[in-house]
Amino acid sequence: MGIVAGLDSSPDFTRIVVCDTDTGAVLRQGYAPHPVEGRPSDIDPQAWLLSLGEAAGGGLLEGVQAIGVSAQQNAVVPLDAQGNTVRPAMVGGDKRAQVAAADLVDALGGREVWAQAVGSVPQAAQPVTKLRWLAKNEPENALRTAVLLQAHDWLVWQLLGRPVRRTTDRGGASGTGYWSAATGAYRPDLVELALGHQAVLPEVIGPSDAAGTTPEGLLISAGTGETMAAAFGLGIGLGDAVVSLGASGSVMAVHPEALTDQSGMITSLADATGMHLPVVTTLNAVRALRGAAELLGLPDLESLSELAMKSTPGAHGLVLLPYLEGERTPNLPHTAGTLAGLRRESMKPEHLARAAFEGMLCGLADALDVLRGRGVDVRRIFLLGPAAELPAVQAAAPSLFGAQVVVPQPADYTAIGAARQAAWALGMSQGTLDPRTPPAWQGAAAQVLEPGEELAVGQAVRQQFTAVREQTHPGAFRP
Repeated sequence: MGIVAGLDSSPDFTRIVVCDTDTGAVLRQGYAPHPVEGRPSDIDPQAWLLSLGEAAGGGLLEGVQAIGVSAQQNAVVPLDAQGNTVRPAMVGGDKRAQVAAADLVDALGGREVWAQAVGSVPQAAQPVTKLRWLAKNEPENALRTAVLLQAHDWLVWQLLGRPVRRTTDRGGASGTGYWSAATGAYRPDLVELALGHQAVLPEVIGPSDAAGTTPEGLLISAGTGETMAAAFGLGIGLGDAVVSLGASGSVMAVHPEALTDQSGMITSLADATGMHLPVVTTLNAVRALRGAAELLGLPDLESLSELAMKSTPGAHGLVLLPYLEGERTPNLPHTAGTLAGLRRESMKPEHLARAAFEGMLCGLADALDVLRGRGVDVRRIFLLGPAAELPAVQAAAPSLFGAQVVVPQPADYTAIGAARQAAWALGMSQGTLDPRTPPAWQGAAAQVLEPGEELAVGQAVRQQFTAVREQTHPGAFRP
């Protein structure tokens, strides 16, 4: 039928894949770093365009009929009434805004009120919190701000030649802190609470809708945030969850309805297909492994994994509560980690290494239990991140999670998800696809791990972890 392109504008680079419309097979790809040193909290969005232009060089987009755009989440681009940037885009987990997040929580009446209003409690990274910081610290810029866009909104708008109509999608909107996935509507009052006045917000269009057509006749789809694009690229659906192993961890699953959680443990996002993506995060995942490796004098995580495999499940009674940076699940922001079960026979390097892996995975299993406790069906778990390849992770994860674990082969799933969205919008425009059924692309090539006979052993390890957690922090975790 044709070819489409998916664009992933991450915090550090732009990656573009060109895919076959029917199968999703990647035909060619381009890459370029952003022309910026490090990861600043403020960045001129023109850097994203420069990177995009370089990645698309050499005729990469020749013959492409439609483009999908995914981009880093939590970036906010404030524009004036003429469409010019008021100041550089505010991006990433902006620690400057931590006080602003607490201010906003108090200003609306607490965590529960926020969770009910938009399905999440303000965090430092969210656009709504950055607006509060802007109003408090740069009042003149806040006053000049007339239009609010996120990174993928701004890129789509630029590709279309800066039309009067500005659009976004449900996925991107659901992360702002001023749009509710449950109601499908903006809360302009929360923009005013944060910024000090109203601002124009982009129109939220459907998952298969086109944002428009470029002057050259190229169809541009709705676009979405990187999390939603990656989920779409992986092909996850009902019954699937994704556990992402970064320095911190996240667990998300596809669900047919929005989940509001009074405690704020669940962030209620929308996905790129019309469904919902409830997310639970942990502050400590791979950082707990790196800490253990440093403590044991090991050079890397591969060495830590090799050492852990010399121990046995349960690490001879050694339990690590990996709350090294405080924790969000359970909500213990000011606590520290705990090492319990020290006996003469457990005081060996291999048992500490094993306890680090089990502690990290049990913390993520707790996050999974938050979703399961709210009726989310989890039959299959996609495990993402370089640490997912470690033998110690693969040996323990299926039995601790109590489900089949899928470890996809490394690929540009975010860009592939953006391309799949482009194929959907193109199919809609040609009358070959309907708005409820995205193109059926090949699933991710993956290694599949079953809990098998180890399931009972894994549940015993979890009980050991739970007992220590309850003893140390009684009542803190209520899934």
